[in-house]
Amino acid sequence: MNTHPSPNIFVIIPAFNEQNAVCNVLKEIPKDLVTEIIVVNNGSTDNTVAQARSCGATVLDEQIMGYGNACLKGIEYLKNKPIADWDIVVFIDADYSDYPSEMTKLVEPILANNADMVIGSRALGKKEKGSMTPQQLFGNWLATSLLKLLYAIEFTDLGPFRAIRFDKLMHIDMQDKTYGWTVEMQLKAAKSGLKCVEIPVNYRRRIGKSKVSGTVKGTFMAGYKILWTIFKYL
Repeated sequence: MNTHPSPNIFVIIPAFNEQNAVCNVLKEIPKDLVTEIIVVNNGSTDNTVAQARSCGATVLDEQIMGYGNACLKGIEYLKNKPIADWDIVVFIDADYSDYPSEMTKLVEPILANNADMVIGSRALGKKEKGSMTPQQLFGNWLATSLLKLLYAIEFTDLGPFRAIRFDKLMHIDMQDKTYGWTVEMQLKAAKSGLKCVEIPVNYRRRIGKSKVSGTVKGTFMAGYKILWTIFKYL
């Protein structure tokens, strides 16, 4: 039975050149649900920072490129705040491919004390045609199959839209600075015995071109890093 107060919910949004999308994300996050929204500007050369500030976010700067670097910057910021162990951290991308309004159902299992971490699964939800490339779909299938085989945990997706209790996030001690971030969190959660659940989330075509799946180099590097991370922690 929970005896602690209602948790605060903090949202971390890594952003690189998302001036046309970031405000869409910020406007649709349920404001009555969250305590603070943190956009981590990861070396943007466009108007991302001004847009994020104008739409009410706390903006941090992380000039060293990398998805994991941006997420780690957000975590460091939270560690310097009076944040309780039972508070919740939500991660969502800045490209408007996820539906921010679904954040309410994402945190529900944690609020009900039925989960430590919740992954929003695009595989279980409805995907708009063209929202994920064939190589993304194959990469997700391969990575989740390897997680099941090597770590005995079943996931259907490495989706970026996820929620985790702050104390559990601290316990798994995230390290990855680039493309291996999502899979590192999931395999470390499995190794640490965290209670993990997936819920279906919907997914649409992102605004603008993906910096990862939108290029051959990005796709290759992401795939390599995900596989490397899976075998690194065996």
